[in-house]
Amino acid sequence: MVQSNATDVDGYLTEAPEERRGMLARIRELCREELVGFDEVMAYGMPAYERDGTCEIAFASQKQYISFYLMRSDVREAFEERLAGQDMGKGCLRYRRPETIDYGLLRDLLKATAVRPGKVC
Repeated sequence: MVQSNATDVDGYLTEAPEERRGMLARIRELCREELVGFDEVMAYGMPAYERDGTCEIAFASQKQYISFYLMRSDVREAFEERLAGQDMGKGCLRYRRPETIDYGLLRDLLKATAVRPGKVC
């Protein structure tokens, strides 16, 4: 499941592989708790969180991993030390094994994102 045709996040989670649904639901729960005032939308076939029409966070079930997209370069820079050693692309964390998901780190990244708007990459 790389790109979904779901029209909402509930539908997206239903389409996700069963063994990943719990992890994806937990990431969604964190987003909803920490990103107060953001809109939960589907963008580019994945759940995303927008503030004032700008997508700042998203997540997805990719073929080989779960991705957590952090579009804010200022937040990535502020967490550079904690992100060192993580499997990262330009704007995403990749979790190939469920047990490696650091929900505490994700919560902290979400909290930092929620504080104020910033430039997205």
